[in-house]
Amino acid sequence: MEKVKKTVFSGIQPTGTITLGNYLGALRNWIPLQDEYDCIYCIVDLHSITIRQEPAQLRKNAMSLLALYLASGISPEKSTVFVQSHVPAHAELAWVLDTMCYIGELNRMTQFKDKSAKHADNLNMGLMNYPVLMAADILLYGTDLVPIGKDQTQHLELARNLAERFNNRYSPTFVVPEGFIPKLGAKIMSLQNPLAKMSKSDENVNGFISMLDDDETIRRKLRRAVTDSGMEVRFAEDKPAISNLLTIYSLCSGVSVADAEKQFDGLGYGVFKDAVADAVISALAPIRQRQAELLEDKQYLTDILRQGAERAESIASKTVAKVYRKIGFLPRG
Repeated sequence: MEKVKKTVFSGIQPTGTITLGNYLGALRNWIPLQDEYDCIYCIVDLHSITIRQEPAQLRKNAMSLLALYLASGISPEKSTVFVQSHVPAHAELAWVLDTMCYIGELNRMTQFKDKSAKHADNLNMGLMNYPVLMAADILLYGTDLVPIGKDQTQHLELARNLAERFNNRYSPTFVVPEGFIPKLGAKIMSLQNPLAKMSKSDENVNGFISMLDDDETIRRKLRRAVTDSGMEVRFAEDKPAISNLLTIYSLCSGVSVADAEKQFDGLGYGVFKDAVADAVISALAPIRQRQAELLEDKQYLTDILRQGAERAESIASKTVAKVYRKIGFLPRG
């Protein structure tokens, strides 16, 4: 029987501050999908421990991220929202897929190379196996569509390869997922280095805007944002810094990039940066306020996670049972 709606799966790690880049490049794009798809949105805490975490802070971050999901417009009535570690099937399927994934495939992963360089003192197997767990996250739910940034295309391709490999070896089991990359805002760049992705791990705090930054901090960071030579506000390959700011302005204000270029024609970078700050502040302030309100009601948040985990588990456990049967494990009595 064909599904009435296609399934979407995505998740964010609870490893600290969520940036404007995370919001514009990922979270914001999830909201409209809820009306068209069966959406499963996860807080991927299993992924987060590939880097050492302080336990109490990790728990706090997970709850804060849940509140941010809801404050941004994720609805627990429309979507399944849960914490990854609450559904053991994620780790169970990841182990099975590990046995079908080749070391060469994981060695080629760009993110593994980057993280290995940054965390040479903690080069654990989780860092290497991260994409296999991501594949399990996706394949558990019969996911049709995965909202991804351009830096995640390798990971999605591995999930597709593992699904096809399992299907060919044991008979059709997994849906082979497709990626969804938004046309604008798929990758928001650093305010200090427009050739690098905006990241909360940036050593220069002026390189990123946190979703929790107050209005004055946002304005200060945008005023300090690097610019390109010349004074034209123009979206072009030779103007990566201004192009990045135009993307941010367009996504936060709703004004198209073409109209923004006309709006700031001849006005210079100072006026433009202040307008970008106004747009970002207007977009983030109500989310920040709603998140703070939600964090006051821990029981409400806990209930959402419990209900979401129950719904997710009901799907994921069936997938694991099917996989276990096909690979030859004895059924539980």
